[in-house]
Amino acid sequence: MAGQQFQYDDSGNTFFYFLTSFVGLIVIPATYYFWPRDQNAEQLRLKSLRRVHGRCLWYRLRLLKSQQSIVPTLKKAALLFGWAVFLLLAYKVSKLDREYQEYNPYEVLNLDPGASLSEIKKQYRVLSLKFHPDKGGDEATFMRIAKAYAALTNEQSRQNWEIYGNPDGPGATSFGIALPAWIVDQKNSMLVLLVYGLAFMVILPVVVSAMKTVLFVSQLIRELGNINVKKKEPPFCYPYSLKARVMVLSHLARMDVSEELEEDQRFVVRKSPALLQEMISVGCQLTMMANSRGGFHAPRLVTIENCMKLTQMVVQGLQESKSPLLQLPHFEEEHLRYCISKKYKVRTLQDLVSLKDSERRIMLRFLGEEKYDEVMAVLGSIPHITMDTKLQVLDDEDSNNITAGSIVTVTVTLTRKRMLVRMNSLSQGDTNKSKTKVWQNKSKGAKKTTKSKKKKLTKKKTPPAPAAKPKQVNGTVAGNVSVHSTHSLTSLMKETPALQKPQITKEMEMFVQEWEALQQSIQRRERALLETKSKVTHPVYSLYFPEEKQEWWWLYIADRRDQTLVSMPYHVCTLKDTEEVELKFPAPSKAGNYQYSVILRSDSYLGLDQIKPLKVLTKFCVFFF
Repeated sequence: MAGQQFQYDDSGNTFFYFLTSFVGLIVIPATYYFWPRDQNAEQLRLKSLRRVHGRCLWYRLRLLKSQQSIVPTLKKAALLFGWAVFLLLAYKVSKLDREYQEYNPYEVLNLDPGASLSEIKKQYRVLSLKFHPDKGGDEATFMRIAKAYAALTNEQSRQNWEIYGNPDGPGATSFGIALPAWIVDQKNSMLVLLVYGLAFMVILPVVVSAMKTVLFVSQLIRELGNINVKKKEPPFCYPYSLKARVMVLSHLARMDVSEELEEDQRFVVRKSPALLQEMISVGCQLTMMANSRGGFHAPRLVTIENCMKLTQMVVQGLQESKSPLLQLPHFEEEHLRYCISKKYKVRTLQDLVSLKDSERRIMLRFLGEEKYDEVMAVLGSIPHITMDTKLQVLDDEDSNNITAGSIVTVTVTLTRKRMLVRMNSLSQGDTNKSKTKVWQNKSKGAKKTTKSKKKKLTKKKTPPAPAAKPKQVNGTVAGNVSVHSTHSLTSLMKETPALQKPQITKEMEMFVQEWEALQQSIQRRERALLETKSKVTHPVYSLYFPEEKQEWWWLYIADRRDQTLVSMPYHVCTLKDTEEVELKFPAPSKAGNYQYSVILRSDSYLGLDQIKPLKVLTKFCVFFF
């Protein structure tokens, strides 16, 4: 392009500006995100979790890491070194001479602005005698002095300086490239290409794709016995796939692996829940596409639910066929025979909680006092969820009337309590029950006499007189009035006889309740958009999971008979005490009675899933003109 020149920075000044900006863009955000947090607060938190989570693998790893790890010290040292480099570069840049500064001939001649012509000539003669090349002066300095003298004495040069800022007139536009000239020098081209080739074609791919070679995997394959090694279908036949399957299956079987494989197994297990969550999300998206567009089969409900079950299994390190009681500490396979005996029939955590304290202690006699207390502490910390559902059609006059094709909203209220609260309530209920039984035995005769008296009184009562049939108001029966606004309802009450006013007030109360429910739903949506809740809920008790896991849940509506999803699974990640979730789905296009299920699944514990029936009665929408 004419009038433009590209120059490389021979002095290196521009490169320092670029380097300072580059280092600053790295150091400032890195300090905010990677500076080690307060270790005392983490130590106090771990100390509070020790009684319940002391035996968990993630707890022991975290405690060991916080005690022996030098990573926080290395992070601080690296960040401080980065800041030192940044400040050094900033100081270097501040000392650099500005290369592209405004040209001022008065400064070159060491004169004050506005000097007279005689002063200019006199100063020029002094400087010429000093810097003239024939007198032993510097030629470049003399040329600058002569150029400044011409700019102040020559009319054309002065005009160019005033208009263009340069006595020589307009010059070519110069663009500087913030790289030293030696990088693009032809003599160094082979060296630069070699460095680029090593960095981007050899070192980077090796660092990204470097994996430890498979060690002792063949021995684990022989012990597991259910690995299909001869399968030729990609990607199952690839070595990395085989190793990942071996790592996961050995974790589910709670097998001991060699020290060389421990880190690899923990890495695979740590990443598995996030990958399974993505598989569930992909399955739900495919289901939505199949329902809306058609053309291909949606994933089966059992496929999505198997991914959810596998997440529970990975977190707890248990196979699907194993007892949920093995999630508790000190429980082994040989101990289960005490629990599943004919006398106790304890197969789930809920069964264990429902036992009386005396019976539970006798059943767990294989545990010492200290181990028993630890089991009770862990069992008491496991969540107990109560689920309440409310079905309605929002944005409709009659929210309880479901018409075919309308959007149905199921508001699910989840309340989390600990199993310890349930154990206390059950024990208190047993004591109250025993007290009432004693009382009943003492006053058995009195109770019979009171019952007989009540029967006699009910026989003597006469049936109430039939109520008068409500009259019609403006051609409409009062019992079937459709309320549209409080204004029309109040005017209707003024015109209605006294016998019909109780029915109108009942309709008004129903309308007010529906209106309040709609406003609460709108407020919940607005709060959900504005608030950002923390996903830190409660730490999961997991004996073999290598990372701290928070309690999260899946909530969805399904048709168990057709094995289809009715609403997409909602991942509840903020349930600390109470959480309200709205599940929406379109009502069936045909009128009828439909049986659905509201399903709550844990992504961390086995045996805590809940299924609640949901009846949906759809009607045809009738319009009156």
